[in-house]
Amino acid sequence: TEEILKEIEKKGCGIVKIVLHSGLGTFRPIKAREIENHRMEPEYFRVAPEAAEELNRRRREGGRIFAVGTTVVRTLETVVDENGVFHAKEGETNLYIYPPYHFRGVDAILTNFHLPRSTLLLLVCAFAGKDLILRAYKEAIEKGYMFYSYGDAMLIL
Repeated sequence: TEEILKEIEKKGCGIVKIVLHSGLGTFRPIKAREIENHRMEPEYFRVAPEAAEELNRRRREGGRIFAVGTTVVRTLETVVDENGVFHAKEGETNLYIYPPYHFRGVDAILTNFHLPRSTLLLLVCAFAGKDLILRAYKEAIEKGYMFYSYGDAMLIL
């Protein structure tokens, strides 16, 4: 909510808004036997010049990039180059992130607990490691956390 975003900004964190139109493909279960054979459907994204400039400024000043949501992760990883520089872009992405993907743009992720056999679960496993994520999921199940889009969230540092 806007209230929460204002509180975050008061604590010295910058908020950078980007656009990604999530399609059904983001939530489609992986049916391929080998995860490498799964294909993401293209989704529209836009990172404005001001957003890219702010991300790069924060990074230059030693700040960390926290992505709120896996769709934000996919967008930022689409527009960052091999040197960690963000670029303003608009178009479609079908970036599919799974282990052993090397992240260049994102330093932390705030996301929900995702369903098995989902590209979203693979993305967080690529970020934090399969063992750590599976331990976190085991604990979440034991403690009755809610999963999926309107469930509980975790911050992965």
